[in-house]
Amino acid sequence: MAVKFLVSAAVAGLLLSGTMGAAPVAAQQPLAVVTDSSFMETAGSIGLLQLRLGKLAKEKGSSSAVQEFGQRMVTDYSKANEELAAAAKQAAFPTPVMLRKHQQVVDRFLRMSRSSFDKAYIAEVVKTTTEETELFRQESEGGRVQSLKQLATRMLPELQQHLSVATQTAGSIGADVTASSSETKQGT
Repeated sequence: MAVKFLVSAAVAGLLLSGTMGAAPVAAQQPLAVVTDSSFMETAGSIGLLQLRLGKLAKEKGSSSAVQEFGQRMVTDYSKANEELAAAAKQAAFPTPVMLRKHQQVVDRFLRMSRSSFDKAYIAEVVKTTTEETELFRQESEGGRVQSLKQLATRMLPELQQHLSVATQTAGSIGADVTASSSETKQGT
């Protein structure tokens, strides 16, 4: 169903670009490259989001569990973001940047008080990592650029581990992440 939607969206985009003037660079590329490009754009942005939120967790986290988890995310995503940037360069895609929707999440957490940070942070990490895990799974199964497909396959187990640890951390601080996790699964 998601593939049907992507194909329909790509066809609609191509038709609209033909009637609206010059097509954007992404619409001029073959569909498979657009899919890999979308993976790189989203994965790169999520990586930058996770790194930034991890840094905030170290600063604003009230519990040691959240601060330690934040440190793990900083360490892991510093490395992962370097790998994603190298993969983007190798595949001739732009260097990853944070998308507006992810910057808005960071901005929300920057304004958040320390007392309400922990539960909101862990809920956000579970939600985002669930989305990220699905994104990497899809790329590992259906990516067309071999180097990106291999990268997604190699990184997927670590993302699954992040999700597991985030869920355990949520339980230890009393955050209910079942609603955000099931909402995310229904959206995919």
